[in-house]
Formats: sequence, structure tokens, C-alpha cells
Amino acid sequence: MGDKTMTADEAVSGLESGMTLGIGGWGSRRKPMALVRAVLRSGITDLTVVSYGGPDVGMLAAAGRIRKLVAPFVTLDSIPLEPHYRAARERGELELMEIDEAMFMWGLHAAANRLPFLPVRAGIGSDVMRVNPGLRTVTSPYDDGETFVAMPALRLDAALVHVNRADRRGNGQYLGPDPYFDDLFCEAADAAFVSCERIVDTAELTKEAAPQTLLIKRHVVTGVVEAPGGAHFTSCAPDYGRDEAVQKEYATTPWAEFAERFINGPEEEGT
Repeated sequence: MGDKTMTADEAVSGLESGMTLGIGGWGSRRKPMALVRAVLRSGITDLTVVSYGGPDVGMLAAAGRIRKLVAPFVTLDSIPLEPHYRAARERGELELMEIDEAMFMWGLHAAANRLPFLPVRAGIGSDVMRVNPGLRTVTSPYDDGETFVAMPALRLDAALVHVNRADRRGNGQYLGPDPYFDDLFCEAADAAFVSCERIVDTAELTKEAAPQTLLIKRHVVTGVVEAPGGAHFTSCAPDYGRDEAVQKEYATTPWAEFAERFINGPEEEGT
């Protein structure tokens, strides 16, 4: 429970090829891009990535690091379909488990609670069951006898998330309008790495914000990375919005050309 601060590269150094990696945020909002860049700088590959996908998925797919993706969507928000992900998918470079958003959430809940699955209505009567033939259903043991999808736990080897503030012990705080299930990613993982805009003393976390904003609890956090601008070019409200100019450049530039500048370039500091 002591000082868990480290650099982004130190956080990623504990990851291995073949792991299942959860990435927090939503679309092009509050993605842990500083940590994603560290993954791209490393030699880690053959990943199963679990994400409400955005440019994190697009970059890792374009770099050939993803073996399998579990996601309900992959979007840049203002650009509906992530183009680098789409190109990798069309080339057949990764396996896809595409599921409903609610199924994805309950898969994280199941993993966070160390359950093998949780029943969910989402998916019944849809093509989700057809495109995922491995999914099973369960029947309620009570008088209603209702049939549910048995959503399997999305158990993670490691999770990467980004928040507005954190302390050195691993308590993480969001100050924007939505938690984006980052707490579930951390609780579903064997190791969780939290990057933040700013590290503050524990007492400072609740001086200007309610205790309910303390989204991530220290006991599930392995490492804390101070990374100002660490979600750029995605948004991190209220600290900054999405950088639409850089996002458009990313979406319209060949990955190899963009990556050469982005992975180690000035965007790392959100400038």
C-alpha cells in the first residue's frame, strides 16, 4: 500500500506477449494513450485486447500487436468507425469477438466478482449469438423460467486506464461526466496500471470533489503513472477535450508515417 509510482515504460515492462489486456476509456474518450504508446514501444505482441474500442485498438491493430479483440465497437466518436482497426479487420489480421455493450459490461462484472459468468438479457434474439457460437444460455431456476445469455467473465491479465487525478498509493479519481467502467477493468485484472493527469496527496482528492469521484481503489492498483496529457489526442474532461485536428490526421495518415512521430513525438505530452 506504499508508493506505487512508476513510469509508463516501467509499467509495461511487466507485461508479456500473449496476455489478455484490458484498456479503459470509451471510444475516443479518456483512453490511456501514454500507456498505449509504451506498449507500442515494447516488443509485446499476440495480445487479446478487451476494450470499448477507440484509437487504442486502432493503433495496436495497425502495429500488428492484436491476436484477438473483444469489443462491442471500435470508434473515434466524431469519426464513427476507427479506420486503422477497420483496415486490419478487412485484411483478416485479428480474431474478433463482437458483443453487445451490456454483455461486455457484465463480462467485466463477472470477472471483477470472480464469477465464471453472469446472466444477461442482452444478446437474446440477436445475431450476437450467431456470430459467437461459443456463447451459451442458461435458464432461470425460479418460477419465471426465463432464458438468459450466460456472459463469460472477461478476466484480464492486466488493465490500463487513465484518470484525472490519483495519489501515490493508487486511489484514482475521475472528474468528468462518465466513469467509463474503468473501475471494473481494474477489478477484473490481475494487475492494473493507472495513469493520471496529476498525482496529488491523498487528502487533496476530496477537497474540491465528492468522495464518489474516487473511482479506483488502491487495493486493485499495481502502479501509478503521472502523465500530463496522457489521454491525448482523446478527451479527458474537464482537463481537455479531444484534439480533433490530431485525430483527423491520425485517421487519414498511413500508420507507419503517423507512428514514427506519434509514439515518441510531441503528442506524448498532449501538445
